[in-house]
Amino acid sequence: MTAALMGAAVQGPETPELPADLRGRIAFLAAPTEVATAARDRLAALYGDPDPDTAAVVVALGGDGFMLETQHRFLGRNLPTYGMNCGSVGFLMNGYHEENLPQRLQAAQAATLYPLRMTTVAGDGTRQEALAINDVNLLRETRQAAKIRILVDGKERLPELICDGILVSTPAGSTAYNLSAHGPIVPLGANLLPMTPISAFRPRRWRGALLPSEAVVLFEILEPTKRPVAAVADYVEVRDVRSVEVREDRNSRLTLLFDPDHGLSERIIAEQFTV
Repeated sequence: MTAALMGAAVQGPETPELPADLRGRIAFLAAPTEVATAARDRLAALYGDPDPDTAAVVVALGGDGFMLETQHRFLGRNLPTYGMNCGSVGFLMNGYHEENLPQRLQAAQAATLYPLRMTTVAGDGTRQEALAINDVNLLRETRQAAKIRILVDGKERLPELICDGILVSTPAGSTAYNLSAHGPIVPLGANLLPMTPISAFRPRRWRGALLPSEAVVLFEILEPTKRPVAAVADYVEVRDVRSVEVREDRNSRLTLLFDPDHGLSERIIAEQFTV
């Protein structure tokens, strides 16, 4: 886990503007697949191969999972990232085209995202923090269903949820695990965070909630010894937690770049009409 994910958040700059001349300023990062690495080699030969620490923009080659890894790598720096799909799903990616890449980057639309900060407390009082670009989810560790108390801004909202788990997602992440768990898709500018149960047993008809983005959610694990629960922020997992706090971290921002005809807001809207 990198230092940017632990401890205090780093105050990021405002959404950066790209320089007029991008020659030698585009860094290419590839997922560890044959297709992505071959694409990286071709693009680096065409447009240069600077170190990401000196680049003005990063082009991530892979799928959505690799895009998340790339965003985590540059969380404290807010380096604009343009994805090109060399993977499977590619919801956060643009189409792969090698020609006129600097012009595509200059014309791209920026989407600003804010991650969730997860703070866990273990049985011995140990605290751990991590940031999530997609979601924070709690999952049962054994055959026993989890029992979880839910508080929002210090007020008890659900004294006991019996379930396989529960998650809080960002708007960008609302089309990922949240959607698979039958949670609502949230537009980027809605300033809402979906909270969605995973296989809720009691209360059986509770389908979750939409919370304001400034809400602070606290999950308290009931019967933690008998019914242990793990908490996951994207790909960071903490096992046997006693409580988990989730809040949006406005001190950390991420900038994703999308082709004008296929921006992230449009994709989120279109996803709601997919049958």
